[in-house]
Amino acid sequence: MALETSPDSPIPVSRVSALIGGWIQRLGAVWVEGQITELSPRPGAGVVFLTLRDPSANVSISVTCYRSVFDPVAQLIQPGSRVVVHAKPEWYTPRGTLSLRAAEIRLVGLGDLLARLELLKRTLGAEGLFAPERKRPLPFLPQCIGLVTGRASAAERDVLHNARRRWPAVRFEVRNVPVQGAYAVPEVITAIKELDAHPEVDVIIVARGGGSVEDLLPFSDEALIRAVAEARTPVVSAIGHEPDQPLLDFVADLRASTPTDAAKRVVPDVREELARVHALRDRARRTIESRLHREEAGLASIRTRPALAAPHRLIDDRAAEVRSLVERSRRTLGHRLDRAATELHHTLARVVALSPAATLQRGYAVLQRTSDGAVVRAPGEVTVGEELRARVAEGAFTVAVSTVTDGGAEASAAD
Repeated sequence: MALETSPDSPIPVSRVSALIGGWIQRLGAVWVEGQITELSPRPGAGVVFLTLRDPSANVSISVTCYRSVFDPVAQLIQPGSRVVVHAKPEWYTPRGTLSLRAAEIRLVGLGDLLARLELLKRTLGAEGLFAPERKRPLPFLPQCIGLVTGRASAAERDVLHNARRRWPAVRFEVRNVPVQGAYAVPEVITAIKELDAHPEVDVIIVARGGGSVEDLLPFSDEALIRAVAEARTPVVSAIGHEPDQPLLDFVADLRASTPTDAAKRVVPDVREELARVHALRDRARRTIESRLHREEAGLASIRTRPALAAPHRLIDDRAAEVRSLVERSRRTLGHRLDRAATELHHTLARVVALSPAATLQRGYAVLQRTSDGAVVRAPGEVTVGEELRARVAEGAFTVAVSTVTDGGAEASAAD
């Protein structure tokens, strides 16, 4: 039931703490799973104080148990152990703190862990988080590599040394985090998110050396698996040795058997790439030279053909044909002109022979009246004493008619 309070009628802190305690006292006992981060036995008090932490979140709670509850598992439990506790929530009113009063503590065995991991693997696989089509290809030559690993660890040295030995110019963004224990999961998740948001990081390597199944449990945590699945940057899993296979290996874009293998898979070897470039360059040179030799041989073969061996011969042949045709045309035209000239000469001779001038050349004359120029053809056309114009081959003169007879007229020259 909600309390009615106001600025004028507040309730004291002790009352609030007592109310919270009364509500928590009504809660029943619960089974809680977590990882022990602190273990403080108090022999004189007969109690043991534990700090139980959620492996997937930055949340912890204090647990108090009697020696009778702790002693049966005392030899098996140590900081970092994963346990299941049957406890009842308690509220310490004077300090306002919440804790758990444990009535039973069970160590999570290896069989239980493996069974839970297998169930989680099936669940995440059914969601498609391990599907091959989700895998992103790694860049051929990453300019900057994000590395999530333990501080000053062998895994960090292996990755840095082998990567820089293969490609000296490669750069790293290193995030040193706990790689086992209760704080590993949240810090690894934070490091992955930071590197995923980094604008220059091209690929992220999560590396850790070998260890027991319990040591590698953080890399099978569901929250970590989902964080890697949501990352936009390709992630490489390099956890433990070849037989080790945490769930991170299945969701990562590439699984490397060891941290050293991760460096070799992510960074190309500069010597190998130079050798490949030289080999490709030599191959290209041989291919071009072979093509040039083949084209030169083909060109030489074409040049041996008559058309190219003596290219002017075709022009000379055509020029000879042109000259022959010109000469033939000239002869034909000359013959036709000669024949036409002969025909013209004969026609001219005939015309001259038939012309009045030719008749006059033979001694004939043409008489014309001086009055109108009419030609006199008969004696009856003239009269005695009439003047006529006589036209001969060499000129003309005037004559006078003296006598007219039937056979012809007689005339005497006046001029």
